[in-house]
Amino acid sequence: MTPARPTTPPDPQPDPQPDPDRRPHRGAGSRPESDLRAVFARAASDVTPGPLPLEAVRRAGRAHRRRRTTALSALSVLAAATVVVAVVVALTPVRPSPPASGPAPVAVPPPVVPTSAPPVRASEAPPDPTPVRVVDSGERVNAGKGWKVWLTAEGKHWAGPDGYENVRSVTDGNIDVRAPGVSHQSEGNPKGAFHSGLYTGTRAAGRVELRNAEGRKVVATLLELPGNPGWGVWYVHTGPGMGEVGTALYDRAGRLLSELPLIPRGDPS
Repeated sequence: MTPARPTTPPDPQPDPQPDPDRRPHRGAGSRPESDLRAVFARAASDVTPGPLPLEAVRRAGRAHRRRRTTALSALSVLAAATVVVAVVVALTPVRPSPPASGPAPVAVPPPVVPTSAPPVRASEAPPDPTPVRVVDSGERVNAGKGWKVWLTAEGKHWAGPDGYENVRSVTDGNIDVRAPGVSHQSEGNPKGAFHSGLYTGTRAAGRVELRNAEGRKVVATLLELPGNPGWGVWYVHTGPGMGEVGTALYDRAGRLLSELPLIPRGDPS
């Protein structure tokens, strides 16, 4: 009998290389997390990283710093302006406005008050700005139309165009110079008349006025000597058509002191 040959064990077979694209079979006792890590590590080693964009990062940083600086500057200016306004408001005095009392007043021009024209003097002598003109004793006053009038301590003197002189005394006892009174002398022709006379009894003569039957008035010129003796002379011219006139003496307040009333022609009295 042929002796039995010892059996030689087979050669060990090398382990096959694992397929990277083939997932290992997860059998019992496998370690999946370790396998995943190995796969990811192999994949990462095959990736070549690009260059780092340092210049772009620097530009972005500078732009960010500029925007931040501008914002901070604007906030600083706004804060400074707020402080200035607050100081101005604090220093400016506030005056209370006056209470409203309706609509604003409208400027209205002063009313025009109509004034009556002064009476027209019939005399050609210039009008005197005061009620009484003071003259020296013996001073001859041109009464117009060739007539002259002057005063002396004796009384009234007058002369016409023909040179004839007349006198009306205040010292002959026929006139009481202490009592208010007025006298009247007149000379004329169809073209007009010259009227004159005395007034007495007042130191505040205002006017002597002549009035005809139709109510037409003329105001005489008044003369006195210095010292306000309490008497004086008046004179005035009237034109044609004036006719008979009455004479009245008024003081400076307009009060009637004495009057020679008009006596119409044909009146039996």
